[in-house]
Amino acid sequence: MAATDRITMTMRELDRFKVIQSVVDGLLKPWRAAQRLALTTRQVRRLAARLREQGAAGLISGRCAKPSNHRIDAGIAVRAVAIIKERYSDFGPTLACEKLRECHDVLLAKETVRQLMIAAGLWTPRRQRTPKIHQPRNRRSCYGELIQIDGSDHAWFEERARACTLLVYVDNATSRLMALHFTATESTFSYFEATRHYLESHGKPVAFYSDKYSVFRSTRAATTGNRVTQFGRAMYELNIDTFCANSSPAKGRVERAHLTLQDRLVKELRLRGIQTMEAANTYALSFMATYNAHFAKPPRSVFNAHRPLRDDEDLDAILTWRVMRKVSRSLTVLNDRVIYLLEDTVANRKLIGRYLDVWEYPDGRIEIRADGAALRYVPYDKLSEIDQGVVIEHKRLGHTLQVAQALQAQRDNRRVSGSPSRTNRGAKVRSKERAPGTKKQREFTLDDLNAAVRATCCTPAGPVPASDSRQPPCR
Repeated sequence: MAATDRITMTMRELDRFKVIQSVVDGLLKPWRAAQRLALTTRQVRRLAARLREQGAAGLISGRCAKPSNHRIDAGIAVRAVAIIKERYSDFGPTLACEKLRECHDVLLAKETVRQLMIAAGLWTPRRQRTPKIHQPRNRRSCYGELIQIDGSDHAWFEERARACTLLVYVDNATSRLMALHFTATESTFSYFEATRHYLESHGKPVAFYSDKYSVFRSTRAATTGNRVTQFGRAMYELNIDTFCANSSPAKGRVERAHLTLQDRLVKELRLRGIQTMEAANTYALSFMATYNAHFAKPPRSVFNAHRPLRDDEDLDAILTWRVMRKVSRSLTVLNDRVIYLLEDTVANRKLIGRYLDVWEYPDGRIEIRADGAALRYVPYDKLSEIDQGVVIEHKRLGHTLQVAQALQAQRDNRRVSGSPSRTNRGAKVRSKERAPGTKKQREFTLDDLNAAVRATCCTPAGPVPASDSRQPPCR
């Protein structure tokens, strides 16, 4: 029994010891003990003989207190932990295991990497985390029956570039990523562009499920009763229903996808050195294929609810911003702080007092339509300067910020160089007293600034040229 003092028996070995001891004492038949221990009678007789010769220590496994035959090499474990600390310290065990295999030829099991990261303090086990409460929510049965859409404003390129927005489309039945689109801001035109790519790739789903953002639900719905937005009107023309969730957990598929993307996609962009939205949109296609291979679920029904686009459904005309504007007596149309001068013709004079359709395309083009035909016009920007506290619409904000930044740069340059301001009359008088022969420098005025901004955003006549379709077009 000296061996038992040095080696501790497990509960299973202790139960086996009691049964074999009963066989040695003659209290239990060997065949009966074999039934209790799920062993053969011959094995029970061997264990009884070992107990008589060696005591209780004879029933302990010979592998006890010895290293496992399946243990990993200590050098490989140290190398794996060093690589993870250096390059993948904020990775999860699953993704870190994949990167060790793909990039460093370190072949380890996912659970082995998890245990190594836990021992190194790089990962917290799930049992030690605060538990979360999740209510059951059944998936839709068909692929393409319900698509959850949402935008995630995040530092996708970390310190390499400015933060931007990622528009995410997730199928409710399978959790598949249907579309990923990087854009500067979450606007109607951004969703128009992303939805166009979706429709051309997959077809028309039954419905889109979103939050109560102003792109999907009018902010004045409580007062006016009109909940149809430009995005909702476009989807209605395509015969696609749109629904708004009452809370974020209601669209949990896309919310959960945000967490995974903010972890995996950010690191994949970092490893590939991607720092522009154009390159990220190109890489998104291969990332979605890898993501769906890992996380997509099979639908309960094999039926695909997507419908093809009809020949009479023109996406160029449907995915536009449409408003109604009245023609004044001077043949002008005011829309979004811009006055459009119509040609003085007999046909156009008949339009005085009528409401015309003003269509704004994602690429910045403006069309004024009467009876289905586009009219010729000359734009005149009414926004000549920035007033403090002025109310600016979201779709106009990009142009306003450009003007504000240019004005601020002009004021800073004037202050640094000591140029005379409008209120410093004494300095203005002294500035006129120059040495003979010096050339008078022309001051860059506010009118010059606005003219330069309009020149970059508008042409002197005709439609507005194409601009960056990812941002609300400026004029």
